Amino acid sequence: SRLAADAGNVVYIPMAAALFLAADKPPLAGMAAAFMGVSGGYSANLLVGPVDVILSGLSTEAAQIYQPGYTVTVTANYYFMVVSTLFIALLGAWITEKVTIPFLCRNKPEKEANVSMTQMSISKDEKRALNKALFSLALFVALVLMITLPEGAALRDQETGSLLRSPFVSSIVVIIALAFAIAGYVYGRAVGSFRRASSLIEAMEETMSTLGGYIVLMFFAAQLVALFNYSQMGLVFAINGAEWLSALALPKAMLLILFLLLVSTINLFIGSASAKWALLAPVFVPMLMILDISPEWTQLTYRIGDSATNIITPLMPYFALVVAYMQRYQPDSGIGTLLAIMLPYSVSVLCGWSLLLLFWRLLALPLGP
Repeated sequence: SRLAADAGNVVYIPMAAALFLAADKPPLAGMAAAFMGVSGGYSANLLVGPVDVILSGLSTEAAQIYQPGYTVTVTANYYFMVVSTLFIALLGAWITEKVTIPFLCRNKPEKEANVSMTQMSISKDEKRALNKALFSLALFVALVLMITLPEGAALRDQETGSLLRSPFVSSIVVIIALAFAIAGYVYGRAVGSFRRASSLIEAMEETMSTLGGYIVLMFFAAQLVALFNYSQMGLVFAINGAEWLSALALPKAMLLILFLLLVSTINLFIGSASAKWALLAPVFVPMLMILDISPEWTQLTYRIGDSATNIITPLMPYFALVVAYMQRYQPDSGIGTLLAIMLPYSVSVLCGWSLLLLFWRLLALPLGP
């Protein structure tokens, strides 16, 4: 989902809830597992994505403060991130099975939404409609590929021909929304749900009405974020933390772990990965280069710290959206519910990923090509 930037939070998390519900497991456990994978493992991916491009560019600029001409490539952390993808997936699956599902089963709410998929049967008409929806989705994907893959295609960057910084990447949320809208409309027409034009509008109104709680919550969350930006508290925390860390004469591995913990703490107040790295990189990258720690290692440590606490900070832009998703299945759930569910994931990611970093450094393995 990292290839689709933030679209994974919007699409993947509710899909995981439906999948768990169909498997007769708590849908909130599916949301938690998906949220952990999408945001808790934010930097981990099997392919180079937009995050790699943004962070490496900022790291290069910061490194050139101390050593002109130094370049941090987009693949600087690739080997480590491929291994991390598998590691985070296994860790998340273990926490979900051993901690989250038992916790949710022990603490069932008094009031649950009447949502069930286990007793639903699919008729022949519905199967036919699903096939038509799948066919329409395949046609849409083929069309997108036609205007994306060829050289000089409309959705490529017209100057460089790149896909990483192109209309395709910047419009990925719209493209995914269109894909679901087309498939949903074709299915609705095939089963007779959309017999007239107004039926589609009514269905959209009904769906949008469920976002009322999210819109109210996001309004107040936006005020809090704006106050942090206006007061410059996040910048103060970052600079003071940098000065404190630079005053410590510690082994390199310990210094990286302390930097990781500092980033994890700052992440509770500044949600954007690129904005935070734009503040921290000019301070920490040159400082650690003086201590013989390469910018690639500093960037990697930052990525781990930035990911681990994404899932427990209400300042994370999609945190309120996940709460709104949860309320479809458990109406009385709120921020405290999500924090209680996600805390074991956050602690596990922070500790487990830090140990993987130390193991990698101990064996002096290459971070990337």
